[in-house]
Amino acid sequence: MLKDNYGRRFYYLRLSVTDICNFRCNYCLPDGYQCGESIAREKPLSVAEVNTVVRAFASLGTEKVRFTGGEPSLRKDLVQLIETAVNVDGIRRVAITTNGYRLASQIDAWQRAGLDQLNVSVDSLDPQRFRAITGHDKLANVLRGIDRALELGVSTKVNSVLLREHNLAGFEQFLDWVKVTPVSLRFIELMRTGDNRDFFASNHVAGRDIEKWLLHTGWELLPRGRDAGPAKEYTHPDYIGRIGLIMPYSRDFCAGCNRLRMSAQGALHLCLFAEAGIDLRSAIASGDHRDLAALIRSAVCGKSAGHQLDRGFTGATRNLAMLGG
Repeated sequence: MLKDNYGRRFYYLRLSVTDICNFRCNYCLPDGYQCGESIAREKPLSVAEVNTVVRAFASLGTEKVRFTGGEPSLRKDLVQLIETAVNVDGIRRVAITTNGYRLASQIDAWQRAGLDQLNVSVDSLDPQRFRAITGHDKLANVLRGIDRALELGVSTKVNSVLLREHNLAGFEQFLDWVKVTPVSLRFIELMRTGDNRDFFASNHVAGRDIEKWLLHTGWELLPRGRDAGPAKEYTHPDYIGRIGLIMPYSRDFCAGCNRLRMSAQGALHLCLFAEAGIDLRSAIASGDHRDLAALIRSAVCGKSAGHQLDRGFTGATRNLAMLGG
């Protein structure tokens, strides 16, 4: 079992398959993806290399793989990537985080390939606010994709970054939607990165205030699965959907960490806000998942106790697209 020096076990791999994104979210890539940033970088991991990575992690007890980006649907071979992960012994769940731009047209193929969990970013249910946040007038299309995923039986979660000046006023609209829609809607505290200091200062909302409101109005905390993400999920008898809160600035947030990250170029990140990734590309390219597993096991011993976001430390994370949040 993959375990660090603090006794935390890692059942969950977040694997970026591209750092390219086609949205211009104001809290992440307000100027859009800059092609020049990656000209000198290696190509993203191939399907065969992803297979090696997933087999290595599975041999260490990892049970869940989530493909992230950037935007994963920009990979033309995403279906093959899903199939590759699904067919690795020991992997129980394969998920994708997407901005939903291509969801309506591609979810059927993803589901046939074996996808069983989907996270979709929806930062507002108001079309004008959605466009202002993301740079795209695509809310209706994204919602159609979510409806189709639910029809297909794909477990669906919706991510919404809390933004004081841009979507907090739409909180009631989100609640009305969850009342009749069987999704888990997770509100995420805005995290400070290398590129968003001023934006963070004016838009950060503490999730604990929403948590207090949920508990006061009859929502109940659900048990957390061992391969679950960091959200605290709540249920209410009057709502079909659930509410989740991801609060990286809360006390002891890192104590329950169960996930590791790998960049699209094959660097292992022990934390989203680590100072740098550990380059494993050559070991991945060799195709020997046992040797790779040994390197991963050794590297995990160096994982720190916490991310130190509360001290303003952002590590090497310039923006969330570079590693998938």
